[in-house]
Amino acid sequence: MPRRSSSPFTFRQRLLLATVPRLVWLLLHALGHTWKFEVIAEEGVTPAFHGFTPGREIYCFWHQCVLACAYYYRSTHATIVISQSFDGELITRVLALFGYHAVRGSSSRGGAQALIGLARVLDSAQPAIFTADGPRGPIHRAKAGPIHLARLTGAPIGCFHLQPERCWVLRSWDRFQIPKPFTRIVVSWGPWLRVPSDSTLPVGEFSAPQAEVYRQLLDQSIERARNRAEQYFLPSPITGAGQ
Repeated sequence: MPRRSSSPFTFRQRLLLATVPRLVWLLLHALGHTWKFEVIAEEGVTPAFHGFTPGREIYCFWHQCVLACAYYYRSTHATIVISQSFDGELITRVLALFGYHAVRGSSSRGGAQALIGLARVLDSAQPAIFTADGPRGPIHRAKAGPIHLARLTGAPIGCFHLQPERCWVLRSWDRFQIPKPFTRIVVSWGPWLRVPSDSTLPVGEFSAPQAEVYRQLLDQSIERARNRAEQYFLPSPITGAGQ
């Protein structure tokens, strides 16, 4: 009898995994070199990665700006939550080429294990990152994972959005953005969020109403960053031009 492969992927999927990540990395690396990044923040908000080394923090952004984020924050070596699907495996291998680490899980599968893995990452003074509305949406609505992790660890949550001045927008659930060559990209920071911590309670004992209150605050903070970023490139009422 033919020997059965132990791989969870088909032959076609294994072929894609062997070729696509390297091609995507090369293309994104070349494209990213043409982008110009500009950082803004609300008054009183300190942007992360500017003036201090990233450490024991949680960072959240919307799924639509993954591409720009992957390139811009490549030197942080942060750990990202990525789903256990085949698409997640592709993304994991691409991001590994940029120096990122990954824990596998999502709100629908492997979520508890992912939180435990990220708690260990934070304990080692390394940052953790969530695409807050991923992997399947709804768009601009955060999952509760970052809130539970912040409650368990006491780590603050930094909220940001990257908005290109010019980009292609895909017809996907997240309206995924591909910044065009030589475009400007604004890195916009919203207010930091702190969740009261209690590492003695399991995730399930952080009541649903409590978690929902802070989940909504997370939505609001990322949305404030996104709205500020989108307004950044609007024509000035005085000069008729963008920033």
